[in-house]
Amino acid sequence: MIGTIDVIVRTFSAFILLICITHILGKQTISKMTYHDYITSITIGSIAGNLTFNTSIRFSNYLTALIILCTFLFLATLVSLKNKKARAIFNGEPTVVIQDGKILEKNIEKLRISMDSFNQALRRRDIFDIDEVEFAIFEPDGHLSILKKPLYRFVTREDLGISSPSQSNFPIELIMDGQMVDKNITQNHLTKDWIVTEIERRGLKLADVSYCVRGTNGQLYFDLYKDQIKLPVDIEE
Repeated sequence: MIGTIDVIVRTFSAFILLICITHILGKQTISKMTYHDYITSITIGSIAGNLTFNTSIRFSNYLTALIILCTFLFLATLVSLKNKKARAIFNGEPTVVIQDGKILEKNIEKLRISMDSFNQALRRRDIFDIDEVEFAIFEPDGHLSILKKPLYRFVTREDLGISSPSQSNFPIELIMDGQMVDKNITQNHLTKDWIVTEIERRGLKLADVSYCVRGTNGQLYFDLYKDQIKLPVDIEE
C-alpha cells in the first residue's frame, strides 16, 4: 500500500513538474522543436517517466536532473536569441531545396531526404506539380516553406484593384459556454449591460446563448443551445 501511494505521489509530482517546465520554456519551444529542444525533451520525458515508477532512485535525484536539463534548455534558448552562430548550432539553419524552379539535389541529399519524402512534403502543401514551385526551403523545425511561381500564386484584392477597409477588428469572444468572458469584455471597454441589451434586442436570454463573438466587421454572432434544427444533415440512415 505504501508503494502504491509513493507511485501516485511521484506521478502527480512528475505531471506538475512537466507543466511548470513547459510554462517556463514557453510556447515557441513546444510548437517549433529544434535540435536541442528535441533532444532535451526526450531526456526530460524519460526522467519524468522513471520518476513515476522507479522508486529505487531517490526523488531528489530526479528533481535535480530535471532542473539541470530545464536550465540547460532555457540557457541554450537565450544564447540562441543573442548569437547567430549559436543559433545555427542549437537550432540548425534553413536549407534551400528548390531555387528558381530547379531542384538542388545536393542539398536534398545533405538532408538525407528521398525524393518520395520530398514529394510527400510538397503534396502536404497542396503542391502536386513541382513545376509550380519557384523556391522551396526546409526550415530548421522540418517545415517546408514554398514560394510559388507568379503564375500560380493566389490573386489578391490588390491585384484585382478592389478596395478594402484600412483595418478590421480582431474577433472578440464575449460569451463562451453560456458564461460572459469578463476579461475580454473589460479589455475592450465593453459592459455586461450592453451585451444583455443586445441579447434582449434579439428576443433572447443569457441562458439561451451558448457562444457569442464580435466578428472582424463588428457584428455580433450568437450561437444558441437550442438550434431548432429538425434533422441533422449528417445523421446516419
